[in-house]
Amino acid sequence: MPPFSRRTSCRALLGLFGASLLAAPARAVVATDSSGTADDTTGTSATAARMTTVSAVAASAATGLANPAKKEIAMRLVSSAENSSLDWRAQYAYLKDIGDGRGYTGGIIGFCSGTGDMLALVELYTDREPDNALAGYLPALRAVNGTDSHKGLGRGFRKAWRTAAATSAFRRAQRDERDRVYFDPAVARAKQDGLGTLGQFAYYDAMVMHGPGTDAVSFGGIRARARKRAATPAQGGREKAYLHAFLDARVWAMKQERAHLDVSRVESAQRVFLKANNLDLDLPLKWKVYGDSYRLT
Repeated sequence: MPPFSRRTSCRALLGLFGASLLAAPARAVVATDSSGTADDTTGTSATAARMTTVSAVAASAATGLANPAKKEIAMRLVSSAENSSLDWRAQYAYLKDIGDGRGYTGGIIGFCSGTGDMLALVELYTDREPDNALAGYLPALRAVNGTDSHKGLGRGFRKAWRTAAATSAFRRAQRDERDRVYFDPAVARAKQDGLGTLGQFAYYDAMVMHGPGTDAVSFGGIRARARKRAATPAQGGREKAYLHAFLDARVWAMKQERAHLDVSRVESAQRVFLKANNLDLDLPLKWKVYGDSYRLT
């Protein structure tokens, strides 16, 4: 694997399952998600049943990544690149300095202490649960923002992160911040550009790795570079032609940073789906990232 392959894609600024949805590296025994259940829920069983019924009706009408099954596929695809694992729910407690100049990288989407999104996550968690294990580290997180420093974030911080990750409130905060900062904006922008499921995923994966900024190597710059070479479907262009242009722009941006020189995340995954005309990310899916093979069936 390339350097930082487990978490190569922390941002430069600042992921209802069918019974047959199975996922695993192709060289390993197929295994289901280790949680075996949906994400944390609260309330009585009757309330949960009513919510499930309403959600099922809404899900049946949803398209693109708004469909829960398609969103789950997206989460697993991203996790294969971010974590070398399809079990994205196993990453809540992850915390490590991977040596990419962004301080600590942690959680389900690679929140970074040096880029601001880890700080925003802990602030959200503390707003909801003031008496939590990480609240006391907010001054240190603010102080190191924009640097790779660990000052004030030693062993106690790492232990506090693990403690917080065992709570439903912190896990929910991670999911909510992932969606607020990355998933929802990416999907909304893709829909405005007239893109379907694969295009929405391509935007989301790019925003996760490169951040939602406007410079040349952030999402905004990548999109701008692509639009100079092909019209979006909303502009009357062909979806496949535009997506090829977007992936080309993404590869260019990746190659500007040493940690992202391996572009298999695009060329052996998203480009494979595009060439197969799988614009809806329909199963089965087979792809490779950093030399590892994966499948969803």
